[in-house]
Amino acid sequence: MKQFFFALGASFAVLSASAWSQKGHDAIAYIAECHLSQAAADSVAYVLDGKSPVYWANWLDNASHTPPYSYTKTWHYKNIEEGVPYEEAALNPAGDAVTAIREQIAILSDPISTKGQKELAMKILVHVVGDLHQPMHMGRQSDLGGNRRKVRFFDRDTNLHSIWDGSLMNSGHSWSYSEWQQQLDRLKPEEELVLTEGNVDDWAKQTYEIAGRVYDYFPEGAKVSYNEIAAWTPVIEEQILKGGLRLARILNAIYDPANAENPAEF
Repeated sequence: MKQFFFALGASFAVLSASAWSQKGHDAIAYIAECHLSQAAADSVAYVLDGKSPVYWANWLDNASHTPPYSYTKTWHYKNIEEGVPYEEAALNPAGDAVTAIREQIAILSDPISTKGQKELAMKILVHVVGDLHQPMHMGRQSDLGGNRRKVRFFDRDTNLHSIWDGSLMNSGHSWSYSEWQQQLDRLKPEEELVLTEGNVDDWAKQTYEIAGRVYDYFPEGAKVSYNEIAAWTPVIEEQILKGGLRLARILNAIYDPANAENPAEF
């Protein structure tokens, strides 16, 4: 019995490290897939042996807990202490979400990289771009991105990070990942260009600013219910859409640069 509860607790620990729940990562990957040029789509399919980015969207959450990929544990987030400007945040020597994204872009862009290196880089990139858009993955270092800030979600004791990983999103909409794409992915091309402007640091800073608002809104011991779900669902929708469109922008710039929109440096 003790072994059963230990295993159950370990499974929750793994899930609490994810962002947007599995469905959210799938939605971001699918939005990106829907915006790939034909040349980029063909290249991505080659790198992933014909599988969709959706297939691998959640792979890193499990892989980071295994010995071969344990070096990626810190790549899911970038913790910054309260009051520290984004530009002045100390770098984690083990890496973070921003440095990880740039490293994978470099690998995928390098003609010398092997197919195996590119496949791993693609799996990591698809996931970490999603992580970058979850506010608590840009949360404070002192509370481990909200993991130590206790809140109550309806009648359940939990923490701020956990409710942003999935509870708020899945309570706002019970859509499948493809329905998330169908309902959110309706912008005009010029509107998409606005959302995908900037580079990885610009996107991370935007998420960091949202994280600050989240901390102000959800104090220690906050009770989270219908009003809070309604208030933050639009933010979640926009972050999911941004994550998908920006992932597509990266992949199009790598694999179809002549036709890529917003082909600036990342």
